Amino acid sequence: MDTKYKPLFETFKFKSGIQLKNRIVMAPMTNFSSHEDGTVSDAEVSYYARRSNGVGMVITACTYVTPNGKGFQGEFAGDRDEMIPSLRRLAETIKEQGAKAVLQIFHGGRMCPPELVDGDVVSASAVASEQEGSVVPRALSDSEIEAIVRDFGEATRRAIEAGYDGVEIHGANGYLIQQFFSPHSNRREDRWGGSLEKRMTFPLAVVEEVKRVVAKHAKQPFLVGYRFSPEEAETPGITMEDTLQLVDALADRDLDYIHVSLMDFWSKPRRGADESKSRIEWIRERAGNRVPVIGVGSLHSADDALKALQTGIPLIALGRELIIEPDWVVKVAEGRESDIQTTLTKDDQERLVIPDPLWQAIMHTPGWFPVV
Repeated sequence: MDTKYKPLFETFKFKSGIQLKNRIVMAPMTNFSSHEDGTVSDAEVSYYARRSNGVGMVITACTYVTPNGKGFQGEFAGDRDEMIPSLRRLAETIKEQGAKAVLQIFHGGRMCPPELVDGDVVSASAVASEQEGSVVPRALSDSEIEAIVRDFGEATRRAIEAGYDGVEIHGANGYLIQQFFSPHSNRREDRWGGSLEKRMTFPLAVVEEVKRVVAKHAKQPFLVGYRFSPEEAETPGITMEDTLQLVDALADRDLDYIHVSLMDFWSKPRRGADESKSRIEWIRERAGNRVPVIGVGSLHSADDALKALQTGIPLIALGRELIIEPDWVVKVAEGRESDIQTTLTKDDQERLVIPDPLWQAIMHTPGWFPVV
């Protein structure tokens, strides 16, 4: 290994006591490849096995915690105890390769395709997303919101029973938890909405419930992380200032980490903070030494990852890079960083062990991946 990359291979210990062998994390990415009944498929297991051998930790694709939270065709389920063997199969696959396994838990809210949730699309308020073809969701009642908070806790218990090393609460990318935090999707005037503080009520209730379940059921160290998107393009929408207040609140909740969802690690704030720093630097500064931050976003080479680490962010997540180059970490460790692939060809599916639905999505979404 080139000695300058040594910082990428230092161990890292979380508050809960879990230790990672290096600073590289596989980012959570939907692969659309589970069975109709919500169980994990052989193709998915092979895909994770191929990518888990170098990284310190794998955060899975999101799993829905309640039937009306299914956000994608081919998403695997964590909404009932019958799914524990399926969840366990994935955890074991990841851990056999030497990585820690973290289950991302999720509810799609107004982003759920109606056909996946029997037409009952729900959210904080009856406000449609600005995405084309969006439906107007039904506003959840107070008791339904409380039930969904408990569902996040139940999915956490299943993750513990299935042998995961932790869960990541998916509060990013416009899904239900973010919908409660956003002034675009949350127009409520009860305890779940109105002021910024009240818009944090649901996200923080989920955090507290997950932590309560971990304290009650986990017999060994178990991670709790939280992923969020720092800004929304919509008006009204989440601003950088809103997010810095959320970061403040999350940093006080004794989490193992917070994970910033970005397409570009170095992107600058749009509104709510000045452009003297990148979004991730603002977040790291606000989180201080209270909670570690995972950074992600278009970090392709070993030099990109090293530069990102030098901002003081302790963990770097790779997403598309590990789809294109499953041996990214191994190649850097062996001094072969110049061999890291950064593009795909139409003939790479079998070599890279990518399930059909994900491969079709990659091939039919221009600009998502560099296909040559």
